[in-house]
Amino acid sequence: MCAFERVAAPIRHNREMPVDASFDVSVVGSGPNGLSAAVEMARNGRKVLLVESADRIGGGTRTEELTLPGYLHDVCSAIHPTGLASPFFAEIDLDIEWIHPPIPLVHPLDGGRAVALYRSVDETALQFGDDADRYRRFMGPLVEAVSDLVGVALSPMRVPPKNLGALIRTALAGGPPAAAVAMRFSTREAKALLAGLAAHSISAFNALATAGVGVVLGAIGHASGWPLVRGGSVGIANALADRLTSLGGVIETGRHVSRVEELPGDTHLLDVMPPAARSMAVTRISGSASRRLGGWKPGPGVFKVDYALDAPVPWADPLSGQAGTVHLGGTYEEIRDSEAQVIAGEHPDRPFVLVAQQSLFDPSRAPDGKHTLWAYCHVPNGSTVDMTGAIESQIERFAPGFRDVVAHRSVMGPAEYQAHNANLVGGDIGGGRFGIRKVLQLGLRRPYDLGGGVYLCSSATPPGAGVHGMCGFAAARAALA
Repeated sequence: MCAFERVAAPIRHNREMPVDASFDVSVVGSGPNGLSAAVEMARNGRKVLLVESADRIGGGTRTEELTLPGYLHDVCSAIHPTGLASPFFAEIDLDIEWIHPPIPLVHPLDGGRAVALYRSVDETALQFGDDADRYRRFMGPLVEAVSDLVGVALSPMRVPPKNLGALIRTALAGGPPAAAVAMRFSTREAKALLAGLAAHSISAFNALATAGVGVVLGAIGHASGWPLVRGGSVGIANALADRLTSLGGVIETGRHVSRVEELPGDTHLLDVMPPAARSMAVTRISGSASRRLGGWKPGPGVFKVDYALDAPVPWADPLSGQAGTVHLGGTYEEIRDSEAQVIAGEHPDRPFVLVAQQSLFDPSRAPDGKHTLWAYCHVPNGSTVDMTGAIESQIERFAPGFRDVVAHRSVMGPAEYQAHNANLVGGDIGGGRFGIRKVLQLGLRRPYDLGGGVYLCSSATPPGAGVHGMCGFAAARAALA
């Protein structure tokens, strides 16, 4: 049975169970962070109730038939480098069937050329001509120390730091703007690959720490790949939910929470964005926490198109058909400028488009001989502009004839994303505007603790966006402490 079929109905619907004093912890939200927080509390002997307003679990890891029957599409997150690298998922030995495409990532260029991020640093460097040795010197040591790198990047800042040497190495490599790192390289191929990685920050390339997003994703790609989940990303949510219920936790779907006072227990963990947390817990949290939550700002949104295809994408280059993820945007300069336009509130004619082609490597995603495609671009928060044409033009640019294989498409703009998942405010998938203050949580000794037994555990807290569960894990540890 595929992961989608397991959650097609709210099989863990427990509204008939009375809410009573038997629970000492309540968690709101069943995204990866809410589920991870609940699992960690249950692992430590707490009696946990997890409440989800939707009729099925998953949050950003839901999988649905968005186009035609039999075509399974990941609604939000699709490829999971940080999921495979997650220290928490590894610690609990989460039961997930990862699928590794032959190449983690390909970045096409015009004229049928492409550059790939291979698992091997040397194989990747060989594509870069004069930049080959520079790339080896830059990325090689980071890959060798990837466990330390991930330990810093996917954990909240500590004072004093747990591993000062790893923190310094990570800060030196990832603290600068992406633009500064790109200046080290001269070839179009190397700079393009770095641009696509850095663009996952959804920020202007002159912003501090944008290099860090690319560094971490690139190093993880070399060290362990960029996998997808067999049957759909909801498999991550199902695995966490299975672990929670095996520990005695209860999941209740289809229930909206307006105030934490509606919930049992004296500890509440909220996998929601700061405005919702402030509203839910206004009578419980401290004044400083209320002011902090009130100052939160969303980042840019996304515009996404899911496709049912009659055939694989007809890429012009020989590498893209071997990759789970394809970055479409052309040169470093094109991607830099398109992302800067989005930050400035504009809609680029040639947006940076992230593509995932799961069905090439997971036949359960589509009927025999058919395929799915997942594609989105960044847009200003709350945008109402239809970017379907711009996205398809970018795909056609690198895969002439693409439109001829499209059988059906499903479009989701920022408003549709927020309607699907209230945490995606204005289409923001990053948990808030990217910036050095968010990365470091400057001035916040306890970024999860809001006071009054209320804890924030969403991607608005360190270490931020990504399907890794570490925000929920860290918030749970703060509550247990």
